[in-house]
Amino acid sequence: MAGNVVINATSKHTASVIFLHGLGDTGHGWSQMFQSIRQPHVRYVCPTANIIPVTLNMGMRMPSWFDIKGLKPDSAEDEQGIRAAADHLQSLIAEEEKLGVARSRIVVGGFSQGGAVALYSSLTSTAPNLAGIVALSSWLPLAKTFPQALKGNQETPVFQAHGDSDGLLDPSFGEMTSHILKSFNKNAQFKMYTGMEHSSCDEEIRDVKQFLDKCLPPV
Repeated sequence: MAGNVVINATSKHTASVIFLHGLGDTGHGWSQMFQSIRQPHVRYVCPTANIIPVTLNMGMRMPSWFDIKGLKPDSAEDEQGIRAAADHLQSLIAEEEKLGVARSRIVVGGFSQGGAVALYSSLTSTAPNLAGIVALSSWLPLAKTFPQALKGNQETPVFQAHGDSDGLLDPSFGEMTSHILKSFNKNAQFKMYTGMEHSSCDEEIRDVKQFLDKCLPPV
């Protein structure tokens, strides 16, 4: 995968956030948001996906965690690519562990396609549970394989959000994902933002900060 944008902790590093961008973006896109809500004890890692052809965009090459063939509930999915991206996220978590941070002090998340990877990777991992999961304007890929595919993070706090005016990824994807998550995780919350499109807003960023501060308090 391409390089990571890292915001290092400014005091003793005791927690980490790994956040994956959406289709066509880079790690720089979300690192600016984390600069605005950062905590001194937290290290923020915003990786950039490799550039690959994307079927949804007529085969154009762009940063993408896996191929997206369509954005309808019955669209074919790039199972091999999704699994590879999930493994890559696990390797990023392992890098933070090498720095002395336990998984229970790591939050993973992402926007759109990045959130899809964060959800799938967390829920199909047998490793110890994470501190939290963030999925913004996103969905659970390979949803038909759940709950059978479920292996971990079944009670890990999840903050999931979507805009009710999202014209790219229909809000029904968010609602469907929330329904699946809440069927096994009592700590999964879902918030819909009025008027928000396939993007973010100040209210959502405040809510993300509140969630992260709760999951990763200073020690």
